[in-house]
Amino acid sequence: PDHWLKYPDPWEIARPRETVQVPLACSFHLDGATLRSVPNHPTHFLGVPYDRPVVGYGGRNINTLRLWGATSPDFFDFGEFSSGDFVGAVLKRLAAETVTRVLYPDDSTAAGQGLRFLQEYFLVSCSLADIIVRFRRRNNDWRALPDKVAIQMNDTHPAMAVAELMRILIDDAKLGWDEAWDLTVRTLAYTNHTLLPEALEKWPVWFFELVCPRLLDIIYEVNRRFLDQVRATCPGDEGMVQRVSLIEESPVRQVRMENLAIVGTHSTNGVAAIHSELIRTRLVPDLARIFPARFNNKTNGVTPRRWLLLANPDLAKLISDTLGTDWVSDLSQLRRLVPMAEDPAFRDDFRKARRKAKERFARWLKSSTGEVVDPATVFHSQIKRIHEYKRQLLNVLHIIVLYNRLREDPNLEMPPRTFFFAGKAAPGYKLAKLIIKLIGNVGRVIDADRATRGRLKVVFVPNYGVTMAERLIPATDVAEQISTAGFEASGTSNMKFMMNGALTVGTRDGATIEMAEEVGEDNIFLFGLTAEQVESSRAWYSPLWHYENEPETRQAIDLMFSNHFSLGESGVFEPIHEALFAKRDHYMHLADLTSYARAHSAVAELYRNPEEWTRKAVLNVACSGRFSSDRTIAEYAAEIWKVGPCPVARNGLDKEFRQDERSGSADEPPGF
Repeated sequence: PDHWLKYPDPWEIARPRETVQVPLACSFHLDGATLRSVPNHPTHFLGVPYDRPVVGYGGRNINTLRLWGATSPDFFDFGEFSSGDFVGAVLKRLAAETVTRVLYPDDSTAAGQGLRFLQEYFLVSCSLADIIVRFRRRNNDWRALPDKVAIQMNDTHPAMAVAELMRILIDDAKLGWDEAWDLTVRTLAYTNHTLLPEALEKWPVWFFELVCPRLLDIIYEVNRRFLDQVRATCPGDEGMVQRVSLIEESPVRQVRMENLAIVGTHSTNGVAAIHSELIRTRLVPDLARIFPARFNNKTNGVTPRRWLLLANPDLAKLISDTLGTDWVSDLSQLRRLVPMAEDPAFRDDFRKARRKAKERFARWLKSSTGEVVDPATVFHSQIKRIHEYKRQLLNVLHIIVLYNRLREDPNLEMPPRTFFFAGKAAPGYKLAKLIIKLIGNVGRVIDADRATRGRLKVVFVPNYGVTMAERLIPATDVAEQISTAGFEASGTSNMKFMMNGALTVGTRDGATIEMAEEVGEDNIFLFGLTAEQVESSRAWYSPLWHYENEPETRQAIDLMFSNHFSLGESGVFEPIHEALFAKRDHYMHLADLTSYARAHSAVAELYRNPEEWTRKAVLNVACSGRFSSDRTIAEYAAEIWKVGPCPVARNGLDKEFRQDERSGSADEPPGF
């Protein structure tokens, strides 16, 4: 878990006067060293807002990110303290603050799942209460709610908002069911970010009964009315009724939060074209049939101000010197760089800018971790959450293939390479953590081997975060986007790498497909099975066949499980062997390994031709304009939220400050 409150944030401003109450149907008591719930003993937490300014480019617009901290109304019980119960005196405050103390708790246990559920309920309750207070300050007519408020639910974590908004409109505003439902659906929208079944939350009914039973009552009624409509539309199809129900009846009664999010909103979107299509055709085909107009796509984007202008100053300067600065707020302007890919002088300047980024990263890495890397090597990067479907293991298997080649032929012609990994695993995801250990061990063994020293290096950069990514992404030559096709929703690191001139080795998955469409498949290294091939071969796929029929695959597997990389811990990587063979390699690493190795051979061949490599790199930058978050947000605003831009005229600000400038006053600007 992330201890995200470890260091104070000087930009955060507490707003205790805007505290909201979050009702609970239970309370908590200390049983030895364990905090336990007490059913049917109502209490409440307090949600204290903390505001953080989000300053727009140029400083002319400032939005506010509102976060929430949990506390208890009984901050300190003097009676219990005076009687000698020192722990009990602060127990309620500790119980409340636990809700927001840890980000991403380990949900592999019932206690962790309960904490995650409580976090989601608390944050939804606080946010909706705050939104409604703001709405009611200027609006007396509840019918105006969808015209004044747009709420976008990201994944299923805030899906309780459907039931909580209904509760507010029915219990507090005293609206009838039909009107409350109409307002709820038109106010809420939903973005799906994953196709993984384990990430589509299903909460046990008893969680709702313990914490927020009124929301469960509302969910039951929503479900009853919805299923009545389904039966009327599709008479006799009880299979569909069971599939689309908000309640999963067995083996344990659970609320399907994905279904709730789709039924209770007016829009459901994916975040890449293939992802949105798979939502409709594989994930929830029945709901897509019932609500066809609700489903749409909004391909993700990233901000060029952070990921190019700020992160890569030398390349940004080269672009501005060539095009002017309009590209900073209109990334489509980068298309004007296409002719520059044929200009030898520009290509030379481009290489110099990229070399500076690599040298800058190498200096930072040495000073922060002690790790020494050579900027003259090819920098490969795979930086993302550690998960089997993202296939860091495939990358490691290929590195072992390269290691075997160099050990067999020390004179093999191959450009020297440095492979960077970075990312975090979920707290309870043991196999992902074992893959991290494998990466580290492979790196140490390769470093110690004279046959590969200086020609092959593996580095796991610790404590992955935005600040580190801002340094590594501009320095990367090759971006590894190698998820099993059909599993990645979109990816955004792929866009950041493309924007900075890295060439992509990738599967036909997520937004990488759209990147290839923009730049042309001859300027990207695609490999492996398609999503359709992955799905159609699932029943008969045999990882053992690849092991028995592909010599380099067999050699890499044999070396990995011969304890060559175990560093004294015999059998430590046996769970990986089990995942690949006993569990039939669900993410098809071995199916794609040979194709992946061929793609890397093409990378090595191209790297020997710096002019052609640079030409392709320039084209990648030039064709990255579609992947600006400005485009993404504009699509959400126009097509889902139905709002237009509100330009802030610079002249208006100038007028506000004109008197201060004449007098030399340092007064704060209006609104602070």
